Amino acid sequence: MLAGLSAASMEESERSSEVSMDELAALVDTAGGDAVAIVMQNRPSPDPRSFIGDGKVRELKELIEANDCDLAVFDNELTPSQMRVLSEELGVKVLDRSGLILDIFAQRAQTREGQLQVELAQYKYLLPRLTGMWTHLVRQTASGGSSPIGTRGPGETQLETDRRHIRRKIQKLEEELAAVRKVRSTQRRRREKNAVPVVALVGYTNAGKSTLLNCLTGAAIPANDRLFDTLDTTTRRLRIDETTEVLLSDTVGFIRKLPTHLIEAFKATLEELSYADVLLHVIDISNPEWEAQAAVVDSLIRQLGAESTPRLRVFNKCDAYIGVLPHGDDLVCLSAKSGEGTDALVSKLSQMLDRGRRRVTLSIPYASAGLVDLLSREGAVLRLDYGESGIDCEAVVGPELFGRVRDFIPGYREQTDEDE
Repeated sequence: MLAGLSAASMEESERSSEVSMDELAALVDTAGGDAVAIVMQNRPSPDPRSFIGDGKVRELKELIEANDCDLAVFDNELTPSQMRVLSEELGVKVLDRSGLILDIFAQRAQTREGQLQVELAQYKYLLPRLTGMWTHLVRQTASGGSSPIGTRGPGETQLETDRRHIRRKIQKLEEELAAVRKVRSTQRRRREKNAVPVVALVGYTNAGKSTLLNCLTGAAIPANDRLFDTLDTTTRRLRIDETTEVLLSDTVGFIRKLPTHLIEAFKATLEELSYADVLLHVIDISNPEWEAQAAVVDSLIRQLGAESTPRLRVFNKCDAYIGVLPHGDDLVCLSAKSGEGTDALVSKLSQMLDRGRRRVTLSIPYASAGLVDLLSREGAVLRLDYGESGIDCEAVVGPELFGRVRDFIPGYREQTDEDE
């Protein structure tokens, strides 16, 4: 059973709507559940005790019993006490949107890093919700209400013991994730040393990022039509022109109302965004809500401190779109499924990552033949002709390499102020 509240006192982004409820139904489907009915409530403000009000709770209970439901999922964030009250009144397990997303993440995480991040987010979510979750957490003093005579007195309650245990677990997980970050920063420094540009795919969940990665690199990572199909970052190499090879990274999809502690937990994965040379913001243009989804992604990119990274909007699923396609310098329209438009994307990437490369024709004497090896390593050799007096070579070089080979360009002379 799905339930949502749209209250005038709530922020626009927090209110439930037909779109957010459809998304919630898709999340339940992803988690392996079957949504049988949706209940929407409009109120001036949320009910402090039961969130949706007593009348709506009774209506919800009747629907749950009539449809033989065993779970109620709320589109909004519930307080621990509201969750407890609703669970008691409805007689079924109650989850809010954050809890549902965490459950999906727990099912999907494959790598050790992904599992650590999910576990950390789950413990942070669980900590304030411990009270009243299990009967053994009733306090052993008179305030508990059911303490037998002779058991009242000081001593640590089970609740306090569990809280302490969870805090210890959180600390341990944070230490393990810090170690993961350290490894990542070492790998990043190595990439920077080798001057390999990093291009990160970002976008709303189910926008087609994994399909695009597969299409560009020939990778065979799972790409299904469901929310949060990718949780673990996948990186593949992609050659975009004669001289440049990039690392293309697929990241976890964003979604509206993403739990804050989940963003915190996934910082180790998502911090790659702030170190990327280019962000490819993949947008599903076939979705009527694409503008709102793109705004959610832009907002989360700002939260992660990556707003200054050069960005290219990639409008995907154009083959399923009826209407006038967007056009401009900072966007590309394509279909990752069919491959149409991907050449334009690679060409655009090449322009964005162009670091002063130029094509040169060189005449290298045999005494300096070692330059050919240097050109092969740090540039791109397009043509080699071995003659009697030396080697004729055509290559594409960057600014640094150009400075080392310019003396071998026939007729080349340094430009002076007089030339200007």
